[in-house]
Amino acid sequence: MSRIRLAVAALLASALALTVGAQELKPTLKFKNEKNEFAPVYQEMTTDVVQVIKVQGQDLTQKQNSTFWFQWTPTKEEKVKEGNDEFTRWTIKQKIEGLKMDIDISGNPIKYDSRVTDTTGAAGNPGLLDFFKGLKDAEFTVTLGKNYKVEKVDGKDDFIKRLGANSAQMEALLKKVMTDEALKEMADPTYKLFPDGPKKKDETWERKVLLPLGPVGTYDLTYKFKYLGPETAEGPKKGLDKIEVTTIIKYSAPKDNPEGLLFRIKEGSTLESDPEKSKGVIYYDPKNQWIDEATININLKGNLKVTIGGTDTTAELTQEQKTVIKSKGTSFIEAPKEPPKK
Repeated sequence: MSRIRLAVAALLASALALTVGAQELKPTLKFKNEKNEFAPVYQEMTTDVVQVIKVQGQDLTQKQNSTFWFQWTPTKEEKVKEGNDEFTRWTIKQKIEGLKMDIDISGNPIKYDSRVTDTTGAAGNPGLLDFFKGLKDAEFTVTLGKNYKVEKVDGKDDFIKRLGANSAQMEALLKKVMTDEALKEMADPTYKLFPDGPKKKDETWERKVLLPLGPVGTYDLTYKFKYLGPETAEGPKKGLDKIEVTTIIKYSAPKDNPEGLLFRIKEGSTLESDPEKSKGVIYYDPKNQWIDEATININLKGNLKVTIGGTDTTAELTQEQKTVIKSKGTSFIEAPKEPPKK
């Protein structure tokens, strides 16, 4: 049960994480170098989560630090005209270059780092270790349409087989959780942080996302943005377009009773974000045409009604989450430093 819960938590962290996009803001994505040749772009996404679940007067605290390294490689560029609109349709190969997980559940640590061969930190949970190993080098083919909207993602079936190779129960859960919409969110290189058109200084806009995750439930997300203009403070961000983002989340439990699973989240469960504690900032680089750095904060609180093994339990949940996304033209992966010799 703990292995499945952690797997779902890792997927949710990525999905929610995956839940992050001159006096006029005109964001575009650059998939070419100075020679006008296709060129890969690399991203690092780091998420820190502190989750406290209170059940029957006892607190279960989970701390999770995860880092994912992505490579985005363009494979096709197609000029498209639909009515009076003209845009470029891109086909991009998304690859998970590597990942690092550091999880602590009430003092029980689980560690994994794809950059090293010694994975003894997760040896006590081999199923979860296999899950993490399966994530490394996973690939998807992503088609981006107008305004870089994800039109489709190919590779889901292979991804599920890869992660569930050693567990039929895990594979069954992934087939329910990895909906097409959830996969599109996880494979969106803009993280829904780009507007649909040019924005002037102090202009605001919203993006709404409905994220169904099968037996886990549905997240209704609203991103509220405000373009603050170019950064004026001295430092590495000076001149970059600065955008304020507030994340609003409302959770609803699944309506159907999932078969074959060890748990069920029942109707009446509620989770909502605190907008004042869920503010972040995005820095867009107009020269390199990519998100230089984005910080997305989410503060959640609510109650979950869960049935496990026929027993109903109500849990009070609070969660603080911070996700930082960075982009550049070379890989972020570096071998971890060896500890100093005594």
